[in-house]
Amino acid sequence: AAMESFFALLQKNVLNRRAWATREELRIAIVTWIERTYHRRCRQSALGRLTPVEYEAIMTTPATQAA
Repeated sequence: AAMESFFALLQKNVLNRRAWATREELRIAIVTWIERTYHRRCRQSALGRLTPVEYEAIMTTPATQAA
């Protein structure tokens, strides 16, 4: 169910927005959407209602961040 939800959002927000001239253009649009929108805004129940970025910040130790 989680993957179906993800792909439905991807299709609505990226794939159906316009026609893509090349696969590379589409690949960049998908990666950009995931990194800028999905990972920063979509809260995940498996992560305690945190976004993936918030969860990663909590789980990363200060020593790891300094490296």
